[in-house]
Amino acid sequence: MVKSTATIVLVHGAWADGSSWNKVIPLLQAKDLPVIAVQIPLTSIDDDIGATNRIIEDTKGPIVLVGHSWGGMAITQAGDNPKVGVLVYVSAFAPDVGETGSSLIGAHPKPPALSTIVTDRSGFVYQTIEGMLQNIAPDIPVAEAKTLAVTQGRLAGKAFGQSVTVAAWKTKPSWFIVTADDRVVSAELQATEAKRMAARTTVLQASHMSLLSHPREVAAVIEDAAGTILAER
Repeated sequence: MVKSTATIVLVHGAWADGSSWNKVIPLLQAKDLPVIAVQIPLTSIDDDIGATNRIIEDTKGPIVLVGHSWGGMAITQAGDNPKVGVLVYVSAFAPDVGETGSSLIGAHPKPPALSTIVTDRSGFVYQTIEGMLQNIAPDIPVAEAKTLAVTQGRLAGKAFGQSVTVAAWKTKPSWFIVTADDRVVSAELQATEAKRMAARTTVLQASHMSLLSHPREVAAVIEDAAGTILAER
């Protein structure tokens, strides 16, 4: 059993909320790892970073900062905080300074999930129920995927054109879970990001929502990252 003073801080992605970590959290807590999930507003990159920073500032270090999907944008900058010891990216965006969600997506084949989005009257983007079932989470029970569709957080469309001012993965040890069956963030993009950051990489035969379909494997990677902090203390 891992004994650690490190805290796991989890950042969810777009079209989700903090409850998307609900299957991973008990597994980490069973290893005596303290955990807290950030609720990011998805209103802008700066707002998401701000929400993440508030939790980091209120949490005793060292911290394992974990980002799923769009949450990777936030942890890339927020991870520069000295309390953060390591970064874990789960099927995530991991931009360099100046790169945007749009530029990262555009450099690779268009993911199917972009064909099942709707933009509301306020310019926020969300997934249809069909998109959630077919593209976001095709490898979890249908009832669970339908619940995700209902509870999803809508992402401000303008956020796709925004970037970070710091790329913490350049200076912090990083882990990356690549999901080979991903229809949201292409596996090619994930692999490219993982390679350039020299991340410790795990490939799962999973959809974008591996944290729900393969929670034990995801938790194991996070636990491994936490173990590295322990070894240095």
